[in-house]
Amino acid sequence: MARIAGVDLNRAKRIEAALPYIFGIGPTTARAILAKANVNPDTRVKDLTDAEVARLRGVIEEGHKVEGALRSEAAANVKRLIAINSYRGLRHKKGMPARGQRTKTNARTRKGPRRTVGRKRKKK
Repeated sequence: MARIAGVDLNRAKRIEAALPYIFGIGPTTARAILAKANVNPDTRVKDLTDAEVARLRGVIEEGHKVEGALRSEAAANVKRLIAINSYRGLRHKKGMPARGQRTKTNARTRKGPRRTVGRKRKKK
């Protein structure tokens, strides 16, 4: 199993499809990395040579922020927004959508499960 940037890539997949499992690498970036490292995108991960894996590691380390470094940078950006009390920071703090989406309906992913606020009284 090829281990790149702390991620074990699926051995059965083509390297072009396996690289996006690394946080910070999408399909377009994966193609660019493969071109720069001179690796055939159709090669299966199990068929990669040690030299190809080393070239891929080198290209990713030299020019791309991935996994832990990228996650910590994103977390630091959110913490900064919260610290300066920006509108986006307040939305992050409250756990609500930060990019202008409606919240009367549909914000369930950010707001979590519905909580009943009041209760109707029984009519006598």
